[in-house]
Amino acid sequence: MNEKTLFTQEDCLQTGFDMPIGGKVIVLRPSVLSEEFRNTRHQLYFCTGGFGSKPNPSGRSVFAVSLADGEQVRWNRSDVLGIAKPEILSDHARLQLSQIRSADALDLKSHEPKYSGYCFLPDGRYTSGVWLCSTKEVQDYIEMQKDYQQRVMICDRDDFCVFEMIEGKLIHPSPEALDAFLKERQEQGGMELKL
Repeated sequence: MNEKTLFTQEDCLQTGFDMPIGGKVIVLRPSVLSEEFRNTRHQLYFCTGGFGSKPNPSGRSVFAVSLADGEQVRWNRSDVLGIAKPEILSDHARLQLSQIRSADALDLKSHEPKYSGYCFLPDGRYTSGVWLCSTKEVQDYIEMQKDYQQRVMICDRDDFCVFEMIEGKLIHPSPEALDAFLKERQEQGGMELKL
């Protein structure tokens, strides 16, 4: 099989300005990349927000993290070709994505992490865990990863697994136990966890 040199519209789930791209892996137009970086590895970014990330945006700024090297950058909405199909992500891109915390995550210098998030490739490879300081950060991490990763695991500070999802299916805790927990949290005025 020949490896693609550049991603095109066929590699996108959606294209255009009428869709939100925040919290999604996006494909950049090859024309906005310098000759040196004009390849599939450098076309993939995770969009963290910006006025240009909204549907029919009122602004043009799109903030993103490179899945090639983890660099945080700003692009214009017109630079974005579309939302990447999950299957086009390389193992390197998936592992890089697994290291990203949500844009509104708490500062680790002033907040103690309560959980760590892990993502695994189908062959079992993974990188170091990502510190998560709250249940909101856990929710954001799961939401960010679930469409792109084969396996997502959340562990508590003692490294016990408190959540596991494989290929988008909840493994631990059982769906019934999670529903009961979420119902109890909502009744106590806690946040709602959407999977």
